[in-house]
Amino acid sequence: MIQRVQSLYLLLAAIISGGLSQILPTGFDEIGVFNTPLIYEGLLFSAIFSLLIIFVFKNRKLQFVLGRLNILLNIILLGVLVYLTLNLSGETSVSEKGIGRIIPLISIVLLVLANKAIKKDEELVKSVDRLR
Repeated sequence: MIQRVQSLYLLLAAIISGGLSQILPTGFDEIGVFNTPLIYEGLLFSAIFSLLIIFVFKNRKLQFVLGRLNILLNIILLGVLVYLTLNLSGETSVSEKGIGRIIPLISIVLLVLANKAIKKDEELVKSVDRLR
């Protein structure tokens, strides 16, 4: 059953992590920080992981666990971005910080909403099984 609300949340998380990360600037490109390709690869991995979670819909417990792992990945990416932002020198020629740095935060919110919907579905199935 791909047409569930958590599939929509996961698809939005994949679009934001994969698509917007390539469009929105993070602010590290112009100053040559060496971790920039690693950040983009992490965001692309998060997008692919979100798409994978959509298609594991027959096993809701696994879907829930994979969602939590994706949340953990995005928290790590957010931590790396915050660390790099705090270590930027004030003397750089780039004045913009980059709006793309909030992508992991938006993705985390969408993944938490998806996990809540997955948990709600699991509880609904358990309650129906008790009635049998």
